[in-house]
Amino acid sequence: MRDLGVGFGYLVKGQRWVAQHGRQYGWGLLPGLITLLLYAAALVALALWGADLVGWATPFADDWSSPWAGLFRGFLTGLLFALALLLSVLTFTAMTLLIGQPFYESLSEKVDIAESGHAPESGLPLWRDLWISARDSLRIVVRAALWGVLLFALGFIPVAGQTVVPVIGFCVTGFFLVEELTAVALQRRGVELRERLRLLRARKTLAWGFGAPLAVAFLVPFVAVFLMPGAVAGATLMARDLLGEDSTDGDGGGRTPGADQDDDAATRRISRT
Repeated sequence: MRDLGVGFGYLVKGQRWVAQHGRQYGWGLLPGLITLLLYAAALVALALWGADLVGWATPFADDWSSPWAGLFRGFLTGLLFALALLLSVLTFTAMTLLIGQPFYESLSEKVDIAESGHAPESGLPLWRDLWISARDSLRIVVRAALWGVLLFALGFIPVAGQTVVPVIGFCVTGFFLVEELTAVALQRRGVELRERLRLLRARKTLAWGFGAPLAVAFLVPFVAVFLMPGAVAGATLMARDLLGEDSTDGDGGGRTPGADQDDDAATRRISRT
């Protein structure tokens, strides 16, 4: 159980790291804000026209006597919106990481440089990194969605559905969040999706300690935006732990010679991208 505390410690260290590197934190906020606006627009549209969509999809209920047609369609509308919210939580990180790939790669590299003086590179062009990230994210989202549907159904079980199932849900969501976040650093090291999952499954409590509190915090969209840069930084520290890499500064907050110049170079690279 010690890994639970270690995982949470990486989450805290990541937030502390970006607090000490304001420029990287500022750049890291942009992808989350863009994703939040896109998701908010989609959810508002669903709230406004969800009932019409359900009515169009259930013409067989037109001849039902009152109030059964209204109750049935109201239930389906609520279920549709609840599933949309669940899908938003499950996919927010993946979409934010995809939109912000250059930003978060730069941030992750800075954490590596602060820890060991150098940052591994994939050697792949940006479009190839984006393709791999999108492909792996889709695979993870499908797995997470299947778990989400199962847990949603189990939520109707009396007592257990309102106590045990939510806890399991946060652990499952947290695990997949950690996979997405550590992928930023592990993909640069050439670690494939299957190997990343194997590493995390071998230390589930570490992943839960990091991801479960983050999953709870991510239920509030604005919190998710502001925590994302620190989550990427903390996940980079966790990735180093998973691979057994040594660090020169245990708290993740140190600076190495030339780090300010590295920040400037990273900012110029993001601007060009």
